[in-house]
Amino acid sequence: MDVQSLPLIDHHCHGLVREDLDRAGFEGRLTEGDGGGPLGGTLFDSHIGLAVRRWCAPVLGLPAHAPPDDYLERRADLGADEVNRRLLRAAGLEALCVDTGVSGPLLSPAELGEAANARAHEVVRLEQVAEQVAAAGGTAVGFADAFRARLDERARDAVGFKSIAAYRTGLALPGDRPDEAEVTAAAGRLLGSAGPPRVADETLHAFLVWCAAEYGRPIQFHVGYGDNDLRLDRADPLLLTDLLRALASTGAPVMLLHNYPFHREAGYLAQVFPNVFVDVSLAVHSVGRRAGAVICEALELVPFGKFLYASDAYLLPELYHLSAVLFRCALGGLLDDGVADGSWTADDAARIARLITTENARRVYRLPAPADS
Repeated sequence: MDVQSLPLIDHHCHGLVREDLDRAGFEGRLTEGDGGGPLGGTLFDSHIGLAVRRWCAPVLGLPAHAPPDDYLERRADLGADEVNRRLLRAAGLEALCVDTGVSGPLLSPAELGEAANARAHEVVRLEQVAEQVAAAGGTAVGFADAFRARLDERARDAVGFKSIAAYRTGLALPGDRPDEAEVTAAAGRLLGSAGPPRVADETLHAFLVWCAAEYGRPIQFHVGYGDNDLRLDRADPLLLTDLLRALASTGAPVMLLHNYPFHREAGYLAQVFPNVFVDVSLAVHSVGRRAGAVICEALELVPFGKFLYASDAYLLPELYHLSAVLFRCALGGLLDDGVADGSWTADDAARIARLITTENARRVYRLPAPADS
């Protein structure tokens, strides 16, 4: 199955840095963790580091497997703008759904779209909106209405929403919608806390999600693997079961992002709940040549119409390109194996490939089809 020729819709990604990077700056942005350094060695000695040299070096005009210093020198010679453009365009993207909740001097969705020659859409981070409302002052009693008004403004041009409850409290959110008194009490705690407002309250996270559900657009949840601010044991998607059961009646799609190492648990949830969808973003480029194993495991239970492509690329354009290359190789291998052993036909494989690469995202996010389709 020639998945390499198919475009991709990246339904969860982030902005990129604008500046040139030295070796420490590049390696520090290569993964979610701090695995390199004097004691840990170099992150070029990892699956992702080797994948950069294999797959990204040729896009920058170097031979595959170019040494790290040669790669970084070539990167510096080209400059950040050209590196971003080359690697984004090599990813073969039709559209991007960009989480704009990370602060900093990053490329905007419009700039990402221009660099990638693709349409770019915004995904609004719920906690960011709530923290902006809290920072503006007001009272606990007025917080809920102020949040709804601000969210309504941000939602006008957005294709979906995102919650980072996994980072703040974990995913064991209440299944019932909080009432006004509960929200007011939680808002009082937020407004009365020292320092910049930071939403880290199960009641408030649930309130934000229920407000987003009223729009009927996808609600993304960070699940599983992340940086060291996360408690991984609290990021298991099974902890969302009560909330998923309650949200099913709203019809709002719930997008479980990343999921590794809980990708099999996420697959179960996608199979048993009508509104749950799954990806393995972030894991794909992180595990390098093992991407095929992760995708095969995720797809053991996930209906093919509920599995989406995403990169979770952040800061480095290499992550956009690596995710696209590794995902296409892994998906193509899985589909070819199924044709070879008679599990499905070549026509089935072609249809499934189209669903996963673009059609599921178009349907769920209500994205326009390309003009020439």
